[in-house]
Amino acid sequence: MSYLADSARYDQMTYRRTGRSGLKLPAISLGLWHNFGGDRPYELGRGIARRAFDLGVTHFDLANNYGPPYGSAEITFGQILSDDLRPYRDELVISTKAGYDMWAGPYGEWGSRKYLLSSLDQSLTRMGLDYVDIFYSHRFDPETPLEETMGALVSAVQQGKALYAGISSYSPAKTREAAELLRSAGVPLLIHQPSYSMLNRWIEPELLDALEEVGAGCIAFSPLAQGMLTDRYLNGIPEGSRASQGKSLSTDLLSDENLSRIRSLNEIAKSRGQSLAQLALTWTIRDPRVTSALIGASSVGQLEQNLAALQAPPLTDDELAEIDKYAVESGIDLWATSSNAE
Repeated sequence: MSYLADSARYDQMTYRRTGRSGLKLPAISLGLWHNFGGDRPYELGRGIARRAFDLGVTHFDLANNYGPPYGSAEITFGQILSDDLRPYRDELVISTKAGYDMWAGPYGEWGSRKYLLSSLDQSLTRMGLDYVDIFYSHRFDPETPLEETMGALVSAVQQGKALYAGISSYSPAKTREAAELLRSAGVPLLIHQPSYSMLNRWIEPELLDALEEVGAGCIAFSPLAQGMLTDRYLNGIPEGSRASQGKSLSTDLLSDENLSRIRSLNEIAKSRGQSLAQLALTWTIRDPRVTSALIGASSVGQLEQNLAALQAPPLTDDELAEIDKYAVESGIDLWATSSNAE
């Protein structure tokens, strides 16, 4: 039986304008970093993607090396498009990125023109697309002139292979520089994708101000701190979790100090009638400059629970003050090397 999207899919979702652009994104978007690779059952990812769209999630975020193996998340999503979502392509915002290691040799990572444009062509082939909506430089390359990296994004847009240009994990200074290079070429910086959560607040002192200045949006990835801001680790490290498998979450990060903070935040969540994950998402998008928060999902049920964060009342000043006692930098920013580069 062919898929037919829910006719009420736009009734409950909140959409926010991306910076000063004309593009709106759902307040919560779906990232395919985990659970869409070749190591996972196809029907699992397919079910999550379909349910997300039925609930108004129009933005699906990928990168060339999402898997495992590298490229397989894009292949999976391409199959989901073919099987289910192709008739709705004009209702979708599909993004991909290039910057981390993808293939062997000197042209398989970082920010050269050769790598970025070759990678984009490969991504389009894997997904069966003529264009993506957003193409990102996935990280700042300290050895390639920023003019070259931004020039590749400009070319992608001018060639019709991407509608918008984005950057990820750039410092405030490099963000301003990148935005000016793009603007001077007639391709505004649409959006920045930084890591951001209650335990990783590096964007607050300056980056959000920089994005407001240049008119770009912000989409926060890892708002659940690689799974730390969920109920999974309140009582230790369960088997099968990211931490137990060493997948983007080292057991070293689950220190007694961090676990104490997490448990205190969980008590605040309970007082609001929310799960810890729901509180983390409500908090992440509290600032209107944060266009969207990117979540992953390992099941349809988990997806639904996290999207329910959008139905919660806004955080009060008293609640924000209480959260601030525990929502502090916790040494979990795995992407700091890129975002600190000047």
